Amino acid sequence: MPLLTRKHLLAGSLFLLCSVTFGQSRSAAQADFSMRSIDGQTVTASSLRGEVVVLAFGASWLPLSKTQLQGVRKLADEYSNRGVVVYWVSTESLDEKSKNYASDEQLRAFAQKYGLKVTVLRDPDSVISKKFGIDQLPSIVILDKQGNLAAGPISGLDPGGNLAAQLASHLDKIL
Repeated sequence: MPLLTRKHLLAGSLFLLCSVTFGQSRSAAQADFSMRSIDGQTVTASSLRGEVVVLAFGASWLPLSKTQLQGVRKLADEYSNRGVVVYWVSTESLDEKSKNYASDEQLRAFAQKYGLKVTVLRDPDSVISKKFGIDQLPSIVILDKQGNLAAGPISGLDPGGNLAAQLASHLDKIL
């Protein structure tokens, strides 16, 4: 019986070590990205170093995203003077044949309709959202000033509620 116990302890320790190692490498990989804005500029993780970054992932066809935009706008207004940069990230396709297609102009009109004043980025193949482990929309990811994943993916927030208040504990820890 003691041999079986040692074997279980060894297996458990190995599992824990692998989990910690995977988690560290996953976070480092997640902070490495490059996305194009709907205005044609490229935003990279390295260009955002020194800023706390909120990436709000959504899609214009998703009813919750319409409400999310209002919360994102208020979040940006409330935290912009505290060194937080907020982006809304569209996961819609660039392929006109896709049912999930949205052009830059359509996204610009969508953002304008809901009063969004933050930069809209594109993640058309969901490469970045997958790196962050996002499996549902809308979701939010927060990066610290060093570009490390500080929180996320965060989903299940009340999009009609005060997004700034819902994220305050995460943001205040890293500011």
